[in-house]
Amino acid sequence: MKEKIALGFGNNIDYEIVWNATVLEDLIYQYNIRREELDLNRPINSERDLVISILSFLEVGCGGERFVSSSDIIEQFSQRFAKKITLGGTSVRAAIAMRKLGFTSALHLVTINDHVRRLIPQDSPYVCSNAHDSSYPHLIVQFDKDARLKAGNIEIRAAQANRLIYHSDSDNITMKLNEDFAELITEAEVLLVSGFNAMQSKALLVDRMASLLRIMESLPEDAAVFCEDGGYYEPSFSQIVYHTLAPKLTILSLNEDELQGHLNAKLNLLDASQIKEALAVLQRHFPIPTIVVHTRHWALAYGEDATSLSQALKAAVTLATTRFCYGDNFTAENYKVVEALPPLETSAIFADMLNKLPGNRFCCVPVAHVEPTTATTVGLGDAFVGGFLPALLKK
Repeated sequence: MKEKIALGFGNNIDYEIVWNATVLEDLIYQYNIRREELDLNRPINSERDLVISILSFLEVGCGGERFVSSSDIIEQFSQRFAKKITLGGTSVRAAIAMRKLGFTSALHLVTINDHVRRLIPQDSPYVCSNAHDSSYPHLIVQFDKDARLKAGNIEIRAAQANRLIYHSDSDNITMKLNEDFAELITEAEVLLVSGFNAMQSKALLVDRMASLLRIMESLPEDAAVFCEDGGYYEPSFSQIVYHTLAPKLTILSLNEDELQGHLNAKLNLLDASQIKEALAVLQRHFPIPTIVVHTRHWALAYGEDATSLSQALKAAVTLATTRFCYGDNFTAENYKVVEALPPLETSAIFADMLNKLPGNRFCCVPVAHVEPTTATTVGLGDAFVGGFLPALLKK
């Protein structure tokens, strides 16, 4: 019997560095970095540029993903820190997370090497679009709430915990697809579409969309297709992806940073009327039946039959929060503990306001109240997906 959950399409290895304020402060002095240079959108062509980018995100307190001109910059920077090597990409991280709860899946990979072979679930059938081993590591920078840096005229304290992703990943930039994946999805009830956000060529993206549509012809007609957004290197490419796939998509999912990026607006995430209007605008941009948004406060579904996704939302926020508290080594027992925790009071009030709106177009679930000593901020969206998708399976 083939897998009921199919996950695509990109993957990579991650260098997860251990936050070290002393190293970063030394680099601020070494490169004579000034506060007035901070810029979230600065091109990253050197280690100095990379440090400025990290400082810029820390000052704002948001997460993000940025392209680096060369993997050598990532190698140089990461060697200054303690680090561990893990797997990245929504599909593989979701596969690993859901496997801990007993769910298996089929995978489409674009990168294969010994780390990938060792770390993916060993009972996951997969295809890879790359015939040869390759490795283009992603740099993962995580910072806790109140993380501080003080050097020169720079003094920053992070308003909240978050994560940054930097890469120069040719496999994910070209995102070649292996159409043999079609043979693994003939019995799938759920398909994850993710990973196209790193692409930089419009012509290649159009070609990949055509290839993806051919693959999707093998899906059962009633399969749910769940698309996870991700920060697009070229924002206009999201329009190509979503308008091409719109007739096939069931759900578009995105986090708070991606939501605000699409709308080019800063939102109060606990203002129900503001979020209601933002989602109506977003659905006009992307005509997809249901939009799911996951934030540090709550997760919601907006659109057709949103209330039917209550269990999926609860499972998703529980798995993401479990990872936030316990990291890579969380267990099914940890999941059960988090599942039973009371919600954040402000989040519960917000969710109640949305759920009482007329029309049954909203279903909102508050996040549990947790205060871990050390938080894991990378892979939370991937864990959210890993919790959500199994709940879509036919019982």
